[in-house]
Amino acid sequence: MAKRILPLVFIFFCTSVAWIILGGANLGRTYSQDSKLKQKVGQLWGTIQRQEAPQVYYQVKSKRKVQRVVDDKTVVEEVDDLSTYYLIPDSNDITADLKIEYRRKGLLWYSTYTVDFDGRYRVVNTTPAVRDIWFEYHFPASQGVYDNFAVTVDEEKIRDLDTRDGKVFVRLPLDPGQGRTVRVSYRSQGLDEWWYSFGRDVSQIRNFRLAAVTDFDKVNFPDNGISPTDKSRSGKGWVLEWRYRDLVSGIQIGIEMPKRLNPGPFVGKVSFFAPVSLFLFLFLMFIITAIRGVRIHPMNYFFVCAAFFSFHLLLAYLVDHVALHLAFAVSSAVSVLLVVSYMRLVAGTRFALVEVGLSQLFYLVIFSYTFFLEGYTGLAVTIACVLTLFVLMQATGRLDWGELAARERSV
Repeated sequence: MAKRILPLVFIFFCTSVAWIILGGANLGRTYSQDSKLKQKVGQLWGTIQRQEAPQVYYQVKSKRKVQRVVDDKTVVEEVDDLSTYYLIPDSNDITADLKIEYRRKGLLWYSTYTVDFDGRYRVVNTTPAVRDIWFEYHFPASQGVYDNFAVTVDEEKIRDLDTRDGKVFVRLPLDPGQGRTVRVSYRSQGLDEWWYSFGRDVSQIRNFRLAAVTDFDKVNFPDNGISPTDKSRSGKGWVLEWRYRDLVSGIQIGIEMPKRLNPGPFVGKVSFFAPVSLFLFLFLMFIITAIRGVRIHPMNYFFVCAAFFSFHLLLAYLVDHVALHLAFAVSSAVSVLLVVSYMRLVAGTRFALVEVGLSQLFYLVIFSYTFFLEGYTGLAVTIACVLTLFVLMQATGRLDWGELAARERSV
């Protein structure tokens, strides 16, 4: 029996090494270009959008005396001072409509999206004097594209915008207690995450409402982000709302776009875990052939293992050209056809279709397919191992291993 086991161990070891090399090569060619490809996607589509809350302030000019020494004499001069005083918007009503639009580069999918932003801010002069109140709006990304960008004051559109250093400035002459509503709207596009920032430090906001409407179901919130105060279904997505009457916080609002299953990492994971499925398959075949007295030469096992490996090799390079599920289906069909057609010649049609074909379908195809079900792969492997152990224990419970070994030696 040892003469049958040792060649199988050697074949299994060599095939496992080949899978490790294939998986490493696949992940290497995937991630070696990730930063470069992500930069290209950012240039073509956009980067992370971080929309900051506008700054509202007024400035007061004053004069102060400054002493200077000129030619050993003290000279007193008057210089102009410009002091800035910040105000808090009386209300903030914001809507962000987020739509996911994946882009693929190489073997990776990138979570790109479009955002329709609409923010209304109520600015009130809370001082006892007439002031020129400044409304300063920051663009969310320096290299972004902003379509249909518009700023209105009490529904009156501003034609000639004052833009400087990635900001838009709006001057609002206001009497004491007077308020006006400034609306900022645009359509833009970004990558991976969308943020609304109250400020770089701890900030105070009043009468705040932000509604984020998504067309995707899976919504994640990044670290250092506030969870929504309310959420409800909207078609295939969600309406996420943040409502605060008077909030002091240094945490921001963030939404992380859902990730699509990437072909490169998927093939790498399947390749690295392939030795587990092959071990279970070979173990089952060894027991079945021993019980039934079917003679399978080590060279036959070598060709079967090579056909198993062909599944991952074909899948690794087919995903460059076709969709992942199609590549998986084609690779599965090719590998199963190779094994079944070969074993038909070795041990007969029935053995090839039933014992070998169904075992390969379970341990190779279904096992590999569990990697599409994120979070359940480990459970699926455990169930497969337990089921295999149960079936083999039941099948060999009455088997006389000593008699079987003696029969093997006599052959």
